Amino acid sequence: MRFTVKSKELRDFIINSIPDHPKDVVAHTVTRFGVTRQAINRHMNSLIKQGLVQAEGNTNQRAYKLPILERKSISVSLTNLEEDRLWRESVSELLKNLPENVYNIWHYGFTEMVNNAIDHSGGTTVRLILGKTAATTNMMIIDDGIGIFRKIKTELGLEDERHAILELSKGKLTTDPVRHTGEGIFFSSRIFDHYHILSGGVFFSHDIDEEEDRILEREIPNVGTVVFMSIRNQSDRTTKEIFDKFSSRKDNYGFTKTVVPVRLVRHGPEQLISRSQAKRLLARFERFKVVLLDFKGIDEIGQAFADEVFRVFSDLHPEVKLIPINTTREVKKLIKRAKQAGRELTLPLFSRE
Repeated sequence: MRFTVKSKELRDFIINSIPDHPKDVVAHTVTRFGVTRQAINRHMNSLIKQGLVQAEGNTNQRAYKLPILERKSISVSLTNLEEDRLWRESVSELLKNLPENVYNIWHYGFTEMVNNAIDHSGGTTVRLILGKTAATTNMMIIDDGIGIFRKIKTELGLEDERHAILELSKGKLTTDPVRHTGEGIFFSSRIFDHYHILSGGVFFSHDIDEEEDRILEREIPNVGTVVFMSIRNQSDRTTKEIFDKFSSRKDNYGFTKTVVPVRLVRHGPEQLISRSQAKRLLARFERFKVVLLDFKGIDEIGQAFADEVFRVFSDLHPEVKLIPINTTREVKKLIKRAKQAGRELTLPLFSRE
């Protein structure tokens, strides 16, 4: 039985589908609602006339995109800058028509990232570029400072800037513990649809539909730090939902749980075999109650690596629960062996007669 679809529902679906289906959005909408292609094309033509959608190419190769409806670009001095005032005076007005939950996400992400530039970048200016389409809002925050990964590498004495991303992926990372909890970047990367940082020669990326972080290297390093954030205007996500995902009620909803991609420990194609690699992974785990170790992309590990993580650390920090996920059969075998060795060492010794 065919049902009647409200025009607004159908048009909202078309607009929100274009970013992921630029070339087949019409067919995608036909499949979703069971209406004719001609009906969808009528709605599409109306959206084009309203300036909400743009069409490119001929009929057979046509693709659709969402034009920028509102754009703002400003540069301000970091000297005596206050992020909440900058938000009120320069940004909030452009976002006031968004749903309250999305507005709150932008308020959180913007103030956290600008405050990082103020307190940590060592730069002189920050530039904001905001673009809003009918479906999404994007923002870039660019400073001319030392660069976030270089700053973390220097302050923590890390071997490589890529190790800064490993530390960021854990959360609770700050080079100024008196004034910061180290949660801003972690939660911002989990709360937006797309969150990217480009600094020096390293590119960090986290997308909401992918559990793991990604790292790419650039041949030509950039100066300072570029943070990119994007979220759908009609997203139903909330800040509370993300905070609760990494907290525990019995710990008064503190930030007690994290997910760490184990592959971030590696340098290129190297295997995870040494205790030093394990110690790099384990740094600051004692700040959490639960750590999910995501072994996605890791086919095997060495005995020393497994022993350091699942016997030595676990014996020293029994209050921290380590949960391996996405493990291969070989990785599971090594983890089981390390845990078994730990249990055997704790058994009482009996003399033989």
